[in-house]
Amino acid sequence: MAGGPVIHVVDDDASFRSAISRLLRASGYEVAEYESAGSLLRAIPDAKPGCLVLDVQMPSLSGLQLQAELAKLPQSWPIIFMTGHGDIPSSVRAIKAGAEDFFSKSVPKDTLLEAIERALVRYAKMRESQDQLNSFRSLIATLTPREGEVFSLMVRGRPNKQIAHLLGTSERTVKAHRHMVMEKLQVRSFAEAVSVAERSGLLTIAPSPETSV
Repeated sequence: MAGGPVIHVVDDDASFRSAISRLLRASGYEVAEYESAGSLLRAIPDAKPGCLVLDVQMPSLSGLQLQAELAKLPQSWPIIFMTGHGDIPSSVRAIKAGAEDFFSKSVPKDTLLEAIERALVRYAKMRESQDQLNSFRSLIATLTPREGEVFSLMVRGRPNKQIAHLLGTSERTVKAHRHMVMEKLQVRSFAEAVSVAERSGLLTIAPSPETSV
């Protein structure tokens, strides 16, 4: 899996960390090992994206405390917890905070590998969706203020005549703006323009008072 996602294993138990890493490498994954939460936090700004496998009980900073620290960072990589103790309150807390799975360290290897693969698939989909959202927002940012007003009204189903009245301009000018909006957003149909507006969150924002009826 060269060039693919990395499994970041964080555990202060060197023998367990080494055993998990061997299993993951034998399964085709690239692995990065960390002996503490602090060492991961220092490395993560330059680390390759992937999945985190965290021990729950570690000195200085526990797995749950590390999860809270990671939530403050731009990386939103999936987290799988491993624990040597059957700690139900910790598992509930971890899952509520967004962890993918919570296992005992005696988990069957196939179960762990399936969980990691599931986490990576979900992360890839989330990342693809975020990349598409960023692309839509970049295209919308190329619109002039007036084109943005026309776009906001047209995707809400307002006809050209009404848009022209609301914006104090001519219907012909509105048609010209609509043409530019479609061109800049790289869409071929009105339905595609509405889809861009929906997926970028524009339709959840009310139009400005001067453009509302």
